[in-house]
Amino acid sequence: MSETLLDVQGLSCPLPVLKANKALRSLAPGARLTVLATDPASVKDFSAFCQETGHELVSFGESEGVYRFVLRRKASP
Repeated sequence: MSETLLDVQGLSCPLPVLKANKALRSLAPGARLTVLATDPASVKDFSAFCQETGHELVSFGESEGVYRFVLRRKASP
């Protein structure tokens, strides 16, 4: 599977999720997107985003104020 990195550090809500959504739309079903963000609100935002859209939140972590989300694009309908 392919994996893409999206660095949205320094951006505030809702921009990290909006940019991730745009990036996911350009990826093939099943592809992974790793997002690096610094906005603490992104933790709740990405969880809600995945529940609403059907994309999978594969993993989440935080190190030194940088949040790392790994998302998997949902399969085509």
